[in-house]
Amino acid sequence: MIVALLGYMGSGKSTVGKQLAETLDYEFHDLDSLIEKKEQKSISKIFEERGEIYFRKLESEVLVETLNSKREIVLALGGGTPCYASNMQKLQNGNTISIYLKLSITELVNRLSNEQWQRPLIREIPIKELPEFIGKHLFERGFFYNQADKILEVDGKSVAEQVTAIKSLL
Repeated sequence: MIVALLGYMGSGKSTVGKQLAETLDYEFHDLDSLIEKKEQKSISKIFEERGEIYFRKLESEVLVETLNSKREIVLALGGGTPCYASNMQKLQNGNTISIYLKLSITELVNRLSNEQWQRPLIREIPIKELPEFIGKHLFERGFFYNQADKILEVDGKSVAEQVTAIKSLL
């Protein structure tokens, strides 16, 4: 089985995913890292050199390869992955359970404002404009995120509490 974690950047997909994989004795993979390994380039370099359309096509290909691997994996998706190339339908393959780690705008702003410099998408956005930017993105992506098999509200929950909650959903 594959457990695919989805949600907005900063929602904890990789942090929770690593801990969940360890607890379940599954492999952990981050989709962006798999893409970088395949291309031998950073995501930002891929965007810079080849553009978003190329990246989204590649992202979908790597997702399908991973979903077809028949291994026990916890997979952290990129924040935009569910929104492109019918990727949500690809997750509905009978071998995968998708879980949306849902955070409030306030909590996302708190998390992302501390690591804004690491996030190219929000690096140049003034802190005071971050809630509106995130809110707009969540509105646009919500249609896709809410198609997940399970939705887990994670505001105020520790990583350990989230892992326990996810295990109860499996």
